Amino acid sequence: MKTLMMFAALMLATTPLAEAKGCLKGAITGGVAGHHVGHTATGAIAGCYAGHHIAHQRAQQEHQQQKTPTQEQGAGG
Repeated sequence: MKTLMMFAALMLATTPLAEAKGCLKGAITGGVAGHHVGHTATGAIAGCYAGHHIAHQRAQQEHQQQKTPTQEQGAGG
């Protein structure tokens, strides 16, 4: 269990700030959910991973949405 907690702390410490937002939100949510079934640390680590993944997907979607309108405006005129 201590190894798992040290691994989680290492993940949080080495995650850049821009990416930590999704990780922290996911870790809190996963930790709370995991606590209810007796696996707080596992839930927090899985939540961190899931939160990071979701934040990355949203960033990609926002990037694509920003590219699309400028391309359409150039084609219309």
